[in-house]
Amino acid sequence: MKLKLTILIVIFTNSLIFPQVNSQGGSVWMAKEFSKDIALFYAKSYLIKNVLESSPEIVKFVTVPLAASNSGELTTLIYKCDGQEKEGIILGFYGNYWNDAGVSYQGFAFKNFDKNQSVEFLAKIQDVITKNWEFLSALNDSNCLFFNYDDIGVLICSSSNSYSIRLFWNRFDSSWEKIAFERTKKRFEKNSK
Repeated sequence: MKLKLTILIVIFTNSLIFPQVNSQGGSVWMAKEFSKDIALFYAKSYLIKNVLESSPEIVKFVTVPLAASNSGELTTLIYKCDGQEKEGIILGFYGNYWNDAGVSYQGFAFKNFDKNQSVEFLAKIQDVITKNWEFLSALNDSNCLFFNYDDIGVLICSSSNSYSIRLFWNRFDSSWEKIAFERTKKRFEKNSK
């Protein structure tokens, strides 16, 4: 009984000493589960607080969820605001997050790419895969490629005669399956014309 009480006190004390707060200025929220619907809900808040310009006038914009990875760790959304001439992709990251004290919790955050960055980011990934396909497919599940784009690390690995992508950003490590990446690229290209 004393052991159980001691463990509860330690857990409670740790949650008071190391609260699950974000050191990134409020861009990470705690969550127990994540889906495209939740991503879209919070992406709208992120968009109006961090991307679009505040105005006393009515601001019209569109957000569309594109694809979610099977793991649920990454959801992509597009946005367009004709009145402010802004559009792009928002990457919604979800998963385990560690604060500065090393305490782990689940949370999510968003990374914005404007239209030009979105085109460049998606094209760079596709170009790296295309130009290095012989290397990637030579040793199944062994060969990998890595590069940085902006502040995101991109790891592409061979996987059963295909490939998988992992994105490393702001302490998140998220999987982006081939199908989700290709769906995002295709839908973004279609919607940004």
